[in-house]
Amino acid sequence: MKICSLLPSGTEILFALGLGDLITGVSDLCDYPLEARSKPVVSRSKIDVSVLSSNEVEEEINRILAAGDSPYELDQEWLSTNPPDVVLTQDLCYFCEVDAATVDQAVQGLPHQPRVVVLQPKTLPGIFETISEVGEVCGAGIAAAALVDGLKRRVRDVEGTLDSVGYRPRVFSLEGIDPIVIGGHWIPDLLERAGGARGPYPPGSPALRLDWKEIRDYAPEKLYIDLCSSDLARGLREVPWLAAQDGWLDMPAVQSGEVYLIDHVYFSCPGPRVINGLEILAQLTHPHLFSGMIPTNTVMKLDPFKAKDCPPGEIARCFRPFTSLPA
Repeated sequence: MKICSLLPSGTEILFALGLGDLITGVSDLCDYPLEARSKPVVSRSKIDVSVLSSNEVEEEINRILAAGDSPYELDQEWLSTNPPDVVLTQDLCYFCEVDAATVDQAVQGLPHQPRVVVLQPKTLPGIFETISEVGEVCGAGIAAAALVDGLKRRVRDVEGTLDSVGYRPRVFSLEGIDPIVIGGHWIPDLLERAGGARGPYPPGSPALRLDWKEIRDYAPEKLYIDLCSSDLARGLREVPWLAAQDGWLDMPAVQSGEVYLIDHVYFSCPGPRVINGLEILAQLTHPHLFSGMIPTNTVMKLDPFKAKDCPPGEIARCFRPFTSLPA
């Protein structure tokens, strides 16, 4: 079997199921595990988010769409020369990866029609269902069942530890700045399962654009900034915009220093590592109950004393690497 995975979560799932050797092509965003980077790149983004601000990315996306183009380039010649048996794609967000409609059109002319599997989980249970689906389609149903069972066990461990928690703080997750975008789909699910209060957006909600006033009025006690397709360095470049907004210093999360930048890889890719994201959020939300959940160089925390007198443009220097404290 030859499998072409055009989204990072699909590639991560395939490797977790022991199917890495069957992958014949990937997208340019498929960078985990390390072996994925050696696979032929079949789909490329026309926008380099590593060098552009969120606002610049927004402008470029709008320019491309207004011209009637796709933000992604799909290598039709490669598909014709190396026809896969299975193609994994998505239909959840055209910002994130090439969409199913584009893939369907690209494979129409192939003499051997591959099975196009569209992955679009919207909640944590949906992610488990996706893993099971990939396993069944690719002949690894037993491995998928074992993987899902292990992931569910870790979720139960977190939820069981939180059974006796009396107070759940107001938490909020941002996956976009300028424009502001909330963490949608499975993110509200993670926030609640990690011990946060039930927020205004239930699990499965789409990633919505908000006005700053809505966040300020919600007054989160813990603010998680896990920007889609962004590492910590890019998060530090983006956060000055937030610090310049009216009422930033008055927010409970800012005053107490409960503002965290988190590497996006544990949140924006709906694969097995999302459970690591749940565990990270659990420790940040209830540090007295959890420890050892946060990998090194994954989280940065705001220093409230430095932030109090810091000009917005220099707010990045008020974040420091997060150090786990014992439970």
